[in-house]
Amino acid sequence: MNDFSIVKKQVRRNWQVDLGLFLAALGVSLTGVYFLILPVGGYQGGRNPFYGITFLFERETWDLLHTWTGVAMIAAAFIHLVLHWSWISGSAKRVSSDVFRRSKQLSLKSRINIAVDLIVAIGFFLTALSGVYFLLGPAGFPSRSFPQFIFNAQTWDLIHTWGFVAMAAGVMVHIALHWNWIASVSGRLLKPSRKIKTQTAPVEVRI
Repeated sequence: MNDFSIVKKQVRRNWQVDLGLFLAALGVSLTGVYFLILPVGGYQGGRNPFYGITFLFERETWDLLHTWTGVAMIAAAFIHLVLHWSWISGSAKRVSSDVFRRSKQLSLKSRINIAVDLIVAIGFFLTALSGVYFLLGPAGFPSRSFPQFIFNAQTWDLIHTWGFVAMAAGVMVHIALHWNWIASVSGRLLKPSRKIKTQTAPVEVRI
């Protein structure tokens, strides 16, 4: 039996989903930094001294990459929630009992872990919701031309930016808290499988 098969199927599946979520979030982060450094507008608005600069791709390509890595991240996050729903519901019950009944069922490490996950969840929700607003807005229009829905476009842009900053900070802490699990499972999954050679002893045949 090789090292890959030693890892349980459920653990392997969780690792694969988490890896997809991480890669999608990394793509969203890198493309988001591009738009943060090179915002809409130029010299005429006095806000963007880098107006007209092309970095690796055209702006439209960066927009497509940001959009579809964002969609991939939302899909991976949904699968992640489904796979961990029993843990989420159980943690919610324990938190409710810990807060309202003062049963103190949670350790300090568990409280920190749940608090970090809550920050990640809120940041993700704000980022995804504001991202959908811009995704469904009129294509090709600058943010100031988007129709107002609850907030104006500038407020949605701030929610999108700072929601992601909060989510990214929470994810880094989350990774640090679970690094032993990540390193252990990744090491076993990525280690080349070792083939076991079997030697067959000669068999004496008597007639």
